[in-house]
Amino acid sequence: MTDETLARRLELPRPDVTAAEAAEILESRYGLSGVINELGSQQDRNYRIDTGEHRYVLKICHMAYETLELEAQNAAIRHLGAKQEAPRVPRVVASTDGQEIVAVTVRDETFQVRVLEYLEGEGLTHHHYLPTESVSALGALCARLALALADFSHAGLDRSLQWDLRRAGPVAVQLLSAITNSAARDRIAKTMVSAVRRVQPYAPSLRLQAVHHDVTGDNVVSHRDGHVRLIPDGVIDFGDIIRGWVVGDLAVTCASLLHHADGDPFYVLPAIRAYHEIYPLNGEELRALWPLVVARAVILVASSEQQISIDPENEYVRKNLELERRIFDTAISTPFDVMEAAILKTAGVSVPAVETEAWQPLLPDLDLQQIAFVDLGVESQHFAAGNWFQADMDWRLLARAAAEAGVAATRYGEYRLTRANLRSMTPSATYALHTDVCLPAGTTVAAPFAGKIERSNHTLVVAGEGIKLHLAGLDASVEDGAVVEPGQAIGAISGEASSLGGLRVQLCTLHGAEPPLFCMPHQAFAWSQLCPSPAALLGIGVEAPSSEGADLLNRRQAHFAVPQKHYYDNPPQMERGWKEYLFDVEGRAYLDMVNNVTILGHGHPRLAEAVSEQWLRLNTNSRFHFTAIAEFSERLASLAPEGLDTVFLVNSGSEANDLALRLAWAHTGARDTLCLLEAYHGWTVGSDAVSTSIADNPQALTSRPEWVYPVISPNIYRGEFRGPDSAGDYLQSVLSALGTIEEKGQGLAGFIAESVYGNAGGISLPDGYLAAVYAQVRARGGVCIADEVQVGYGRLGHYFWGFEQQGVVPDIITIAKGMGNGHPLGAVITTRAIAESLQKEGYFFSSAGGSPVSCVVGMTVLDILADESLQENARLVGDHLKRRLAALVDRHPLVGAVHGMGLYLGLEFVRDRTTLEPATEETAAICSRLLDLGVIMQPTGDHLNVLKIKPPLCLTVEGADFFADALEKVLSDGW
Repeated sequence: MTDETLARRLELPRPDVTAAEAAEILESRYGLSGVINELGSQQDRNYRIDTGEHRYVLKICHMAYETLELEAQNAAIRHLGAKQEAPRVPRVVASTDGQEIVAVTVRDETFQVRVLEYLEGEGLTHHHYLPTESVSALGALCARLALALADFSHAGLDRSLQWDLRRAGPVAVQLLSAITNSAARDRIAKTMVSAVRRVQPYAPSLRLQAVHHDVTGDNVVSHRDGHVRLIPDGVIDFGDIIRGWVVGDLAVTCASLLHHADGDPFYVLPAIRAYHEIYPLNGEELRALWPLVVARAVILVASSEQQISIDPENEYVRKNLELERRIFDTAISTPFDVMEAAILKTAGVSVPAVETEAWQPLLPDLDLQQIAFVDLGVESQHFAAGNWFQADMDWRLLARAAAEAGVAATRYGEYRLTRANLRSMTPSATYALHTDVCLPAGTTVAAPFAGKIERSNHTLVVAGEGIKLHLAGLDASVEDGAVVEPGQAIGAISGEASSLGGLRVQLCTLHGAEPPLFCMPHQAFAWSQLCPSPAALLGIGVEAPSSEGADLLNRRQAHFAVPQKHYYDNPPQMERGWKEYLFDVEGRAYLDMVNNVTILGHGHPRLAEAVSEQWLRLNTNSRFHFTAIAEFSERLASLAPEGLDTVFLVNSGSEANDLALRLAWAHTGARDTLCLLEAYHGWTVGSDAVSTSIADNPQALTSRPEWVYPVISPNIYRGEFRGPDSAGDYLQSVLSALGTIEEKGQGLAGFIAESVYGNAGGISLPDGYLAAVYAQVRARGGVCIADEVQVGYGRLGHYFWGFEQQGVVPDIITIAKGMGNGHPLGAVITTRAIAESLQKEGYFFSSAGGSPVSCVVGMTVLDILADESLQENARLVGDHLKRRLAALVDRHPLVGAVHGMGLYLGLEFVRDRTTLEPATEETAAICSRLLDLGVIMQPTGDHLNVLKIKPPLCLTVEGADFFADALEKVLSDGW
């Protein structure tokens, strides 16, 4: 086929065939009738027909395409359909007279038409975000398809096609004329030239076979797995099938994924890994892959620009053009060398390290043993109370260390805490690809290897064979362009005599671009190959210790009991906290929206100082007499309603609720206890007995002891009765249980419930519910226990205690979690009469509860809550956040309701707002996606379909908005 033929094809609009005309073709030639809808296409015209029983696709093609080419497509479909390991493909449907390809004439123009079975499933293109599992599955599908086509041949495969990446250069030249913006045209043209040049040396080694050449989001169909992730398993539209490069087939797939990548080309690596595991690529193919991805991106943009110019009504192309521009920008955002290194590493291909044995000293007058290496990582002892956000903190710490030791240096390969950005949906570039040395001014600097001197701004570069040394901070003694020998002096450290100067050192093998000083952690494995460690120049101590990563998790799982779960399947390793943020070992900052334990925020210096002072002075148990226990007990009693003036100090919420139950039993002489379904109160034998949440214990409903009487959950959103006025209806369940207890004749011990339905996601109880239940319980001699462990202590903003919202006063209050800000501290507040009832069973003692340190922690937390107005902050920021979340209900059908108040909120996801079918799997996926975006969030409720929003009370409006924006992004883009 000639280039002239290809040129004519490039100028073809879609066939001018209306839906009515398509319906007539289907009726007359195929005997099919039904509802017709047009499907998008570049140059064909496609219609889907739904007959009521089956769905089919009518494909209308210009006569410029030979029948032999269409026959090859049909033959490939049949070939794949006969292979069990191949992806799903549509079935070719013959016309009523047995033809698979039919010539039809519409308004004096003849076209070729075919009908295929409509392959059911979801496409990928219009899902802005695809998880790693979907990306991997697409790569695997592409490999399975190529493997299945390896033994397929047909004369119609040898065709001239604009998408054939073997012809990318000439095709681009023909297409570029359609781009009217000269700057954009030149940029695209230069990119194609660079890509073609990189491919050319490898071209003879690139395998040829039958390839689909268009395994993209538009041309695959998917099913959803058990985690509601899209898993492609079928292939449609064989219009681009050719005999072409195997690696070109994968390049097409990788390019299609880039519009899902949010600008990060490393996003496609799971697809490459999955492909390579099934259908391995050779070394030349791996090296040619990224230039071919770039070439494909050029052809996509140029082709769509041209198609719009000749077919301006083609909305399919117009919509795709925006995506294709995004693909192009992402494809060229990272140098070819970097992507080649990333691909080779992903495929398990090792690259030889730079040979350094013959190198001469960089600093010949310096003993490398003198260098003090400064820890600037996440766990560095130099950092506290957010001081790492101060300007030039790295340099100040480096200069201080140099003043003490004479010479100091930062470490290569270290994840710098000072580089962490707060409220960022993308990881910060924290991985250091360079080293800074602080040393006496005037110190001689020499060339470690032979090379040519290059000057760039304030940087001197020694360009050697296959390696460059970038240096900044010296007064050069050699001219630009000079050739230097190993060991030759090239300058001295800048600065006045007797002062300290700075030398920046970076090695790099990158061609034609300046290396960055830092890179994002997930890209470090590639960048570190191109910017290797300067250990040969500065000593092995310059390399930061590597993170244990998966090994540490394995150690945890080897010895830390399995029932003690961790968040996330692949949890980030958190090693620092500050206010409402957590920082992992790679310097990623996460907004902590789930940690109700640290009510003040993480790393509060005032609390740390108070604990340190008390621990140095005294720490023992509560049976000794000391000031703090009296003062703290007095403070707690003053916070409770009148009459609740007696305090027990314990070390957890579980212990507090367990003790509350014992108090009820001791005071009433009975054991039978009422509790709510869907509730959680702790893990001790007693507190677990009244915990009925099946999310925490799947056997909860069948394993309660005989003294526990759960009553219907008063869930005003999805319970048996709905709305805030449903208290009377729910009271009937309580009365029924009380009747059963009365029939036993063993008396009633009491009733325990959270004042706000915390475990169900912060749902408010029906108006008047607690008042009605408390009255019934007290009338039968029972006591009323308010579990405030999660919802109390100012978290609700509008109230200090949750029970205040219900207008009641309990007999016993239990608290923990936030009252210690992470320190093991809990309390039970009750009346003196109830407290003294316990003496019948002996005395009570909790080893950590009531210790001097615990009491100081508790008082300091109360002081900070007051001094920093954190309850008021919970009200203001919580109300703002609730408004932001409520707006999501109007825009996203998955969002069923917003529960709670202050900074105890719940966002409930449902698949249907009428049936309220819980969106359990979606909620888990949303939490995982939020982690990617820098937000810590977990599900709650019996169906695990509610986001449990309970951050530190220091959360700012900016933090609340970041969370709401991240949620909006996830709900809009997918998960």
